[in-house]
Amino acid sequence: MLAFLGFLTIAVLLTLVMTKKASPVVALIVVPVLAAIIGGFSADLGKFMTDGIKSIAPTGVMFIFAILFFGILTDAGTFKPIINTILKLVGKDPVKIAIGTAVLAMLVHLDGSGAVTFLVTVPAMLPLYDALGMRRTTLATIVALSAGTMNILPWGGPTLRAASALNIDVMLLFKPLLIPVACGLAFVIFVAYLLGKQERKHMKEIEGEIEVGFEVDEKKLSLERPKLFIFNILSIVVAITVLILGKLPPHIVFMLAFTVALIVNYPDVKEQRERVDAHAKAALMMASILFAAGTFTGILKGTGMITAMANVAVAAIPAALGARIPLLTGIIAMPASLLFDPDSFYFGVMPVLSSTAAQFGADPISVGRAAILGQMTTGFPVSPLTGSTFLLIGLTGIDLGDHQKKTIPYAFLTTMVMLLIAVITGIISI
Repeated sequence: MLAFLGFLTIAVLLTLVMTKKASPVVALIVVPVLAAIIGGFSADLGKFMTDGIKSIAPTGVMFIFAILFFGILTDAGTFKPIINTILKLVGKDPVKIAIGTAVLAMLVHLDGSGAVTFLVTVPAMLPLYDALGMRRTTLATIVALSAGTMNILPWGGPTLRAASALNIDVMLLFKPLLIPVACGLAFVIFVAYLLGKQERKHMKEIEGEIEVGFEVDEKKLSLERPKLFIFNILSIVVAITVLILGKLPPHIVFMLAFTVALIVNYPDVKEQRERVDAHAKAALMMASILFAAGTFTGILKGTGMITAMANVAVAAIPAALGARIPLLTGIIAMPASLLFDPDSFYFGVMPVLSSTAAQFGADPISVGRAAILGQMTTGFPVSPLTGSTFLLIGLTGIDLGDHQKKTIPYAFLTTMVMLLIAVITGIISI
């Protein structure tokens, strides 16, 4: 009953969001609350929701101040010369821009943080996409695929969790996957190429309706601080460096960075208030979705729905397919990101799958390798169970349903490419 209620909750949520029958913030709150009431958890509902909100709070605070920080720097014209330089290098060719976006996101994600990747890549590329009339959904898809595939790296959260759950060295788990992951990254660049060609066609269809470059706006010009360009760039570098080194929590980094950027660029108190007001709406809107997502995960964890769904999923595997559990794990890994958060999957579902595989003569480590090809790697930037997904759509200003519909098929294909290479090379047996 509990597992059925969990699956039903996920299905209803995704249906409402992807068909736009309900806004994400409404669906993320109402659907799990109703499910908890139906399941008889009314008495503990407040505790579950509060626990979930507490877990997402640092991400929500980080998002609010990151939006304000990058908003202030955008107002100050910090990215304008950078975008102009990129335009000179790649011209107006959306194919080159799309591929460049993928490479940039991959390089930034070397630190293993999805939030950092989105916070660096999207603000840098969004003005360019807007200036050329390229769709923001394309930017979100390319960045999501790049970050997701790079998340398989040994210091990525899913890989570390899988190694810990299997009690093995992380390099023993990851090293055989070097070739499949490299092929996955190459496939992402190929997808970026295809999406770039689509954008080229789209731009021809709307030719004459857009104007490449920056419009002359006297009010915006008055806000620009070209003399502070070096300082503002250094503030970004320092903030990102501190994030990567882990010297301070991300939310503290952006609180401090925002404060410094605001004071230096706009020392007048009235200007400070106006700049905060200008970006408050976007920050508050997406922060509300983040906290709603916290209540969603809090209820699913607190009620035990996630654990129940894991047990049902494992029990559903027929004995005849026992030896093929690694392959099956690879196939379901990416979609499983929509159902299970990383801790629940890697510490709850995967150990059961690996031990079951061992009983049928399959290599239990292969289950871990198959899992990290999709579960919260290619799947994390589309999952409603991660704050990073809402950070990405918040920064790009697109709808969750639109992002999922465009990105999920490509994310699944990327996992399948890596899984196919892993099978061909004998890393995962069939």
